Amino acid sequence: MSDSRLDNGWFREEDQSWPGYSISLKVEKILFQGKSEFQDILVFHSTTFGVVLVLNGIIQCTERDEFTYQEMIAHLPLNVHPNPQKVLVIGGGDGGVVREVLKYESVQNVVLCEIDQKVIDVSQKFLPTMASCLDNPRVTIHVGDGIAYVKDHLSEFDVIITDAPDPIGVAEGLYEKAFYQDMKNALKPDGVMCCQGETPWFDLPLIKRMLTDCRSIFPCVAYAVGNTPTYTGGLMGYMLCSSDLKAKLKQPLRNFTDEQLRRMNLRYYSPEMHVASFTLPLHIRETVGDVLDT
Repeated sequence: MSDSRLDNGWFREEDQSWPGYSISLKVEKILFQGKSEFQDILVFHSTTFGVVLVLNGIIQCTERDEFTYQEMIAHLPLNVHPNPQKVLVIGGGDGGVVREVLKYESVQNVVLCEIDQKVIDVSQKFLPTMASCLDNPRVTIHVGDGIAYVKDHLSEFDVIITDAPDPIGVAEGLYEKAFYQDMKNALKPDGVMCCQGETPWFDLPLIKRMLTDCRSIFPCVAYAVGNTPTYTGGLMGYMLCSSDLKAKLKQPLRNFTDEQLRRMNLRYYSPEMHVASFTLPLHIRETVGDVLDT
C-alpha cells in the first residue's frame, strides 16, 4: 500500500512493500491531480527529471529516464523474434512502449490494451514525446481489461508486452499464473512475451514465483535487468518467455550498428546491452537461477 505524498514542495514515494525506503523528487509545478475510475493520477513537472507520471502513488515514468525502461521492455522481445508483425501491449497507456514497437518496419499493427482512458488522455497532453505515437495509423487502441482481452484473441500475436504497474488493485491479475497461460494461448507458435519483472532489490520472492509459474507454461524462460533511476531500487527486471523451444532469448537477431541505433533514437538498448542484461548478480542467481534457462 502506498504512503506517497506531496510534502513541502517534494513528491515522496513511499510504500509498505519497501519499508524504510523512499524516492523523492522536487516538484516545480503540479500539472494534473485527480482520480479516474481505477486509480489516483498525478502529473507534475520536477526540477531535474522533467514531467513525471504517478499512478496510485508510484512513479510510472519521467521524461529524463523513461527511455531506459521503454527500450528494454520493447526491444528485448522484438529483437529475438524473426518477423514481428502483430504486437500486443497491455498497459502502457503513456505510449512509451508503443513508440518503441513502431521502430520495427515489419510491425503492421500494434494493439494497445489500456484499462484506463484517463492515463491515455493525460499522457497525450503532458507527455507528447511518449504518447503522440498513439495517433499512428498502425496503432489500435482498445480501452479495456487486458486479462479479458487475451482470452478472446487466441494464436494472434507475434509479441506480447505487459507494461503493468505493481501488482496492486486492478493490476494484481496481471501477475497470476492463469494470465501467463492466457498470454501463451494468445501468442503464435513462435511468439515471445515480455513482462515488467519488478525490482530484484525488494521483490525477489515475487520474481521467483512469477518465473516458476512461467517455467511451468513456457518452454523458454529468461530474466534480464536494467537501470532506471526513478524506479524503486534503480534496478528493473524483465521476464521473457517464448512458446518456441528453440528460441534464444539472450541472443539478439539484429546486430544494430551504432549508426542504426542513432537513427532509431535508441539511447539505452543495444545488442551488447541485450546480451549483458541477462548476466545476473550472484544474489539474484542464487534465488531464481534454478527456474531459468542456462
